[in-house]
Amino acid sequence: MNARPPKAKPLPAHPGLTVLSDEVVWDGRFPLQRIRFRRRRFDGTEGGVQTWELWRRGGAVAVLPWDPWTDRVALIEQFRLPALAAGLEPVMAECPAGLLEQGEDPEDAARRELAEETGLAADRFAPMGRYILTQGGCDEVITLFLGRTRLPEPGHGGNHGLDHEHEDIRVTVMDAAEAIAMLDDNRIDNATAAISLGWFARRRASLLPDWTT
Repeated sequence: MNARPPKAKPLPAHPGLTVLSDEVVWDGRFPLQRIRFRRRRFDGTEGGVQTWELWRRGGAVAVLPWDPWTDRVALIEQFRLPALAAGLEPVMAECPAGLLEQGEDPEDAARRELAEETGLAADRFAPMGRYILTQGGCDEVITLFLGRTRLPEPGHGGNHGLDHEHEDIRVTVMDAAEAIAMLDDNRIDNATAAISLGWFARRRASLLPDWTT
């Protein structure tokens, strides 16, 4: 019998939850589990049997690079097949992001992904929150950071990404106000960048004095 994939761990115990079966139906890079369970309802009665597919991607990080001395940020663009399938523009403006390696510290992962996807380095990080992205079907939880970064001149910051993963990532440097306007005008289609820019917009003025010293 094959061992369970490391990412497809059994569910932790939870009050009122009874797991009836837990089957790994796909054991690729991101395993898929089919779980049958019952759960005690909010009114105390026993709920019916439910069957859910659970996609196990694990932890992730994203970082919004900000140059407070020039008040500019960097976003990346890359092709996203699921966005195309959803009827969205598949080349999305995003924050540099990636999955945690086993046992990796989130800030270390943010530093690594920033270098891999933009060629940039940050000397200071501020956590912007921790969020589950698709709570209806996937366990991926992302930790967001603001990263203090010396940015190149506005415009395109070159193409980056890992060759062995066939990544094709374009970096764009822009004024912070322009990036916030993209959020306000609904030109940011992904949750990670939207949450990051929303957090940044609310705290930008208060961070400037401290982050420019």
